Amino acid sequence: MAVSIAGKVMIVTGASSGIGRAAARRFAAEGAKLVLVARSAEKLEALAKELGGDAIAIPADLTKAADVEAMVAKAEAHFGRIDILFANAGSYVTGDVATGDPDEWDRVIGVNVNGVFRAVRAVLPGMIARRSGDIVVTSSISGHQAIHWEPVYSATKHAVQSFVHGVRRQLGPHNVRIGALSPGIVLNELWGITDPAEIERRAEAHEGLRSEDIADALVFMVTRPPNATIRDLVILPQNQDI
Repeated sequence: MAVSIAGKVMIVTGASSGIGRAAARRFAAEGAKLVLVARSAEKLEALAKELGGDAIAIPADLTKAADVEAMVAKAEAHFGRIDILFANAGSYVTGDVATGDPDEWDRVIGVNVNGVFRAVRAVLPGMIARRSGDIVVTSSISGHQAIHWEPVYSATKHAVQSFVHGVRRQLGPHNVRIGALSPGIVLNELWGITDPAEIERRAEAHEGLRSEDIADALVFMVTRPPNATIRDLVILPQNQDI
């Protein structure tokens, strides 16, 4: 039997666009209380206003340790607890290593790896104390195989996969779940696609996923009964051949 998420407190990182924004809207519709996190204060405030009184905006740069700690402290101060962390914020880099920019790699690693690790660490004391909580990290199909046109990005998602699987085994005795949600091509800003008509056209052609498709998968993961953990959920467009 599915578990209700009505009234649960959820942090969504990377909430200002794409998957994060779709997840915030989906969970708000289910009655969750939202903590919206991203770097863009303006976009977060607009989304919080759209979602209503049970949503707050916390601008943060997840590459900064102090911002991660402040994010969790403010969320707990406002709502009293955190039930769900959707560690979704991410950055993308492509190209050949021989001509790549190591400084750009550091930035992407800072968001995709260090930011995720720190966010998970920050919510765990409260979840362990309450013996309750769900953590889902946005991974990628690139975390399941190394894709040659994005080797640095693939490396960050492989790191996320290893982290999630190791932490999952530590958290079992504490009744806290963690899993990875791994999409293929998602038709949103990360891929430079913003036109709603193009998104629908390509989705109908089975060439990509909508951000809302990923939000639906996330709902499935966190509403499983307590005895069930979704360790990995890989979701691809039907026509993506990987």
